[in-house]
Amino acid sequence: MTIEYVPVSGDGRLWAEKGGSGAPIVLLHGSVHDSRLWDGVFPGLARHHTVIRYDARGLGRSTPPTAPFRYEDDLLAVLDHFGVESATLVGLSMGGEVALDFTLEHPARVRSLVLVAASASGHDWPRSPEMDAYTAADRGDDADRLAEMELTVWASLGDRAPGYAAIAGMVTENAKVRVAAEKGHVRFSEVGAVEVLERVAVPTTVVVGDHDHPEIGVIARRLAEGIPGARLEIVAAADHYLPLRAPERLMEIIVPGR
Repeated sequence: MTIEYVPVSGDGRLWAEKGGSGAPIVLLHGSVHDSRLWDGVFPGLARHHTVIRYDARGLGRSTPPTAPFRYEDDLLAVLDHFGVESATLVGLSMGGEVALDFTLEHPARVRSLVLVAASASGHDWPRSPEMDAYTAADRGDDADRLAEMELTVWASLGDRAPGYAAIAGMVTENAKVRVAAEKGHVRFSEVGAVEVLERVAVPTTVVVGDHDHPEIGVIARRLAEGIPGARLEIVAAADHYLPLRAPERLMEIIVPGR
């Protein structure tokens, strides 16, 4: 395994880890997470593949943004830095949204997609007291409240399910920098991915845990039905933190028959 810092716009640097050899896989985490989300699958995948994981801008060990940036441009910088012409993209939550948007923008750079508990640009979330409270915490400056809401809404299986200690530690640390991390992020396209799913022309697997937030299930079905040839995998005993709740099952889905 090797650690490198990938240069990105605004004099930024992304912490990245590369391991293994073979067909490349890139792992993208969610919005209050970092690359530790993949601790349960990274070593196993690296036995048969080149695997790259990195901390998104301002999260984990990457530098905070100092100017407008796009997560998709950062992903392109990671691929270019490691000399990867095309890769399987595995993205969770926000990471899945980025992976899908990137695929629509740079189809030649993507071999296949695995969208895990993914959000999707253009999907309108219904209002609810729970999500209103989460959104308020996400936009506020109270890191403790954001961490509390993140664990309540998204880690619904609680502290008795596998991986909770790792989840709680990661969320608590990244809640402190989440607002700064999101600052400066911009979108270029006014068309959401959900409006053009038929344009996705790479093999796609959509994965969702059976205990994830119900709206993530709605998105999963929307993606599976809208992307040509996509298959849907529902993982038992897993919430939004599927890579830490059910790592073995997820590896089987990413690399069948490994």
